[in-house]
Amino acid sequence: MNTDATIFVAGHRGLVGSAITRALLTQGYTNVICRARRELDLREQASVRAFFEQERPDYVFLAAAKVGGIQANDTYRAEFIYENLMMQTNIIDAAYRSGVKRLLFLGSSCIYPRDCPQPMREEYLLTGPLESTNEPYAVAKIAGIKMCEAYNAQHGTDFVSVMPTNLYGIGDNFDLETSHVLPALIRKAHEAKVSNAGHISVWGTGAPRREFLHVDDLADACVFVMRQSGYTEMLNIGSGTEVTIRQLVELVCDVVGYAGTIRFDTDKPDGTPRKLLDSSRINGLGWHAKIELREGIDETYRWFLENHANSLKAL
Repeated sequence: MNTDATIFVAGHRGLVGSAITRALLTQGYTNVICRARRELDLREQASVRAFFEQERPDYVFLAAAKVGGIQANDTYRAEFIYENLMMQTNIIDAAYRSGVKRLLFLGSSCIYPRDCPQPMREEYLLTGPLESTNEPYAVAKIAGIKMCEAYNAQHGTDFVSVMPTNLYGIGDNFDLETSHVLPALIRKAHEAKVSNAGHISVWGTGAPRREFLHVDDLADACVFVMRQSGYTEMLNIGSGTEVTIRQLVELVCDVVGYAGTIRFDTDKPDGTPRKLLDSSRINGLGWHAKIELREGIDETYRWFLENHANSLKAL
């Protein structure tokens, strides 16, 4: 992937897309194309086809997606399956039609069965029922994976899918109704600290185990995979380290400086009991995560203080 190649980052304003854009620019890529939703609605097939016909990108990072935590996934089930299916279908097909050299599709670790053997290997896909709370989102992502595989098989395209574990970092969403667990905990702990609240409430029992990856590590992995021309096997991308939700809450509170009580609301769902990816396939290609969890949470909290701490009080 030459540094002057035309590269389209779909979803450049999101957590993943913005990190990929930063990584590309930092590594010297000079022709990165981005479009805001008002300029290009990725749900509209005609608009997407016209964009690809005009711009003719050489490489595509498909990071555009409607994402959220357990509450958002379970509440907005129709939007999660519809919008993700539309965006990825339009982009993958337009990439083929316009002759894109290589496309990288961002999936999610939630594609694996709810009670999947741990750590989760790529071949465990479609071997059991999905977690019900995020099934629509997972089904959409699985469709994207299979679409890339189908286009490779029938049309000889060079499309690859990567499955990141739970992500966090600069540019994260801190809205309590739609965010993932880690940014939600950062905001809860911060606001409890500022208001001198005696406790914070956390969904579930605290027992589920989760793996977390800093989004800058993911971006580095995505650029690495894009450079592996001709490699189209699905790849997990994780840190290789897991913690319980209880341990995560305690770590966040320590970083934020909140010393109150943690109350677990056991009437709320836990979600998948354990989610740890087997990242040996991408590790075997030469990529490994670098950012430790505490270091990443500290950086993310500092970014939150600089960008969102005051404005989010009104939400």
